[in-house]
Amino acid sequence: MPHIVTIDGPAGSGKSTVARLAAKRLGFVYLDTGAMYRAVAFAARKAGIAETDARALGDLCRVLDLRFEASGGRDRLFLGAEEITDLIRTPEMDMHASRVSAVGAVREAMTALQRKMAACANVVAEGRDMGTVVFPDAAYKFFLTASPKIRAERRYRERLARGEEVSFDEVAEDLALRDRQDQSRALAPLRPAPDAVRIDTGGLTPEQVVERILARVDLCKDPPGDGLCGTPLRTRK
Repeated sequence: MPHIVTIDGPAGSGKSTVARLAAKRLGFVYLDTGAMYRAVAFAARKAGIAETDARALGDLCRVLDLRFEASGGRDRLFLGAEEITDLIRTPEMDMHASRVSAVGAVREAMTALQRKMAACANVVAEGRDMGTVVFPDAAYKFFLTASPKIRAERRYRERLARGEEVSFDEVAEDLALRDRQDQSRALAPLRPAPDAVRIDTGGLTPEQVVERILARVDLCKDPPGDGLCGTPLRTRK
């Protein structure tokens, strides 16, 4: 069976950066599940589907033409022929994605797709319920966290770098709201798996966090069925 490394955590914990770096170091596929939920939210808004319309959202997920492509050293996300990599990285999409991901039909469809992706390749899966719901039997589970202040500072710097005019207080408020939504939803709430290794990233660089993760990943244990790095996911060009 392929190896699966799960990295969960709240917004601003550094999980995306760490997961991407860890996947590169291991030679694994990076599975950005948060982007998948943002893509659903983006497609729903584009189609005029309400976040509370579970049936319509479920139907949308079943026909969603969603794919990742690695190009120019960057992971790109496409919805049909349209690249939405940057379009889904907005505070508005963050909130919509959190609400859409709480819909059972959406969660069921995305979970099935994520498991399908991991069935044919070694993956580093990053999200909020990777170790608890999607891959509960994964051999390597990590939960990243940091104080609300540190996480807000990181998001604030990211948004300034994107040219947004925003105050630190606005970012902190958005982050607190996202935390409440993720932790209080009835379906797959954000929480660490009981057997996850918890890492406080507050005083660490992404590279230092990756080193702590790699120190615990033993690729000689439960080796994959098709070579060290399994079968890579094929993406259409």
